[in-house]
Amino acid sequence: MFNFFKGSNRLNQAEASQMLKADPSILVIDVRTPEEFREGKIAKSINVPLDQLETLIIKKVPDKNKKLFVICYSGSRSAAAMRILKHLGYTDIHDIGGIASWSYGITR
Repeated sequence: MFNFFKGSNRLNQAEASQMLKADPSILVIDVRTPEEFREGKIAKSINVPLDQLETLIIKKVPDKNKKLFVICYSGSRSAAAMRILKHLGYTDIHDIGGIASWSYGITR
C-alpha cells in the first residue's frame, strides 16, 4: 500500500516499545476514555479521548511534525484517531494498536 504521509503507519508493538526506549521524544497519545486511562497506561503517555481529539490535540501537541504513537484499548479507536490526525495535518504518526495486547509495561 502506498504511504503518502511521512511516518503514518501501523507499527507492531515490539518495534514500538523499542523505539520508545531509544527515543524519549516520542509522544504516546492514548485515545481511550479518562476512566480507561486511569486503569493503566504506557508510561509518559497522555490521554486525549477520541471524542475530544479534534479540539484538544492542537493544545496538547502544537507541533504537527512531532513523532506520535497512537493507542487505544483494542486498536479500532487508534485507527480512527489516525484518520483525524492526518486530516488535521499531523505528519509523523504511528498506530500502535491496543493496550489490551501491550506486554511492555503498564503504569497505574
